[in-house]
Amino acid sequence: MRSVRTVPANFLERIADPASRFHRDYLCYRRGEISRGELVSRLPHVAMLGDSVCTSIYISSALGTFWRSRRRRGGNWFLDTGKSGAGVRSVSKRLENYTPFVALEYAGVGAMVDQPGERQNVFRRLLGTRDFSGQVAEVLGASRFPDLILISIGHNNVDWVWRCPANEIDQPDERLRRQSSVFRDNFERQLRRLVEPARTQGHRMAIVVYGLVNFAAYFEGREEAERRRAEDPRLYPHLETTYKYFQSFRPVYRRNLVRLAEMANDELRQMVETLNREDHPNLDLRYSDALATAELRRAELLHAVDGWHPSVEGHNILADAAFAGLKPSLEFLGLIESD
Repeated sequence: MRSVRTVPANFLERIADPASRFHRDYLCYRRGEISRGELVSRLPHVAMLGDSVCTSIYISSALGTFWRSRRRRGGNWFLDTGKSGAGVRSVSKRLENYTPFVALEYAGVGAMVDQPGERQNVFRRLLGTRDFSGQVAEVLGASRFPDLILISIGHNNVDWVWRCPANEIDQPDERLRRQSSVFRDNFERQLRRLVEPARTQGHRMAIVVYGLVNFAAYFEGREEAERRRAEDPRLYPHLETTYKYFQSFRPVYRRNLVRLAEMANDELRQMVETLNREDHPNLDLRYSDALATAELRRAELLHAVDGWHPSVEGHNILADAAFAGLKPSLEFLGLIESD
């Protein structure tokens, strides 16, 4: 899966305005003192690390899913490239109202918060999935470190039935506790790799860790989709295909999936609190429950093919929530003015 880097088409026009904070850089560019690439590097950079909730993917046949995972970019709650025509009022569109910036999308289908040495299954290897560690490595390997990093990953980690021993299916409490603890350890290991550059960067940085989506509300929408399909089998043609990739979505396992997601969010919140006790004067690190409290209770918010991933309307709900939760970080970076 390729990462995506986009720059507003009209950014030169915007920074040519004498009122722009980048006007001095624009004049340097016009005089030939810096290249276009250097000019772009001086714009704010915003990166998204995540899983399929951050993409416009949906599940159908294996071949169709493979093709979309390789080809579809933008049209999701974070990024609009202007090419999908999806009609998503994305975070990138909203942020462009304040400043031209470079958007970097690293999220991919099937991405997990992985542990060292963990091998991917065949399907995820075919997709070219980059797990959390791979996405972090790509950020660290880039020539320009982002000013703002948004992280929304871990939804695949709450599939508690996957590889679950038979004796723990009916009594999963200890497994859920163990799985949430391992999730935190692996997440923190990668987050620290992003936090560490804050010690050496000469400018302010911000990282927002989003909690996992509100699965309790989400399953209300999923159940509505299931009732509609029962009445009309032509609807949601790949509703059941979900279970091939995410076993815990089966109705019998959902209650414990919701529990595990809530436990994982508690771990993320505590992890951020712990890291914030350390000295990072140039870094604004926040946990946001914006996605964890987003209302996804209606079937219309789920894709009409798989009833699993967000529809355009669902992405708009997530964009509304995600952007509202960004205000403190944007103020810290000076991208918007404080009230």
